[in-house]
Amino acid sequence: MSSEVWARNEIESPCVKICVIHPSERLCTGCHRTIEEISAWSRLPQIERDKIINELPERASKLKKRRGGRAARIANLS
Repeated sequence: MSSEVWARNEIESPCVKICVIHPSERLCTGCHRTIEEISAWSRLPQIERDKIINELPERASKLKKRRGGRAARIANLS
């Protein structure tokens, strides 16, 4: 009997379990990937996943905070 613990290799993912797609940028607000990237993630070659992961910080700047309600109305009046 082997004393090794059973383990499996998981594919590295930038997912942070905040899965909301930004309406205009079409990026996930949690991980900043596109829907297409998310759905194909496990089938992408490692080099392609690495490329996407390296692009994520730049994509984050595209997602501006949305302001609604009273704060937005006051800002639009000034």
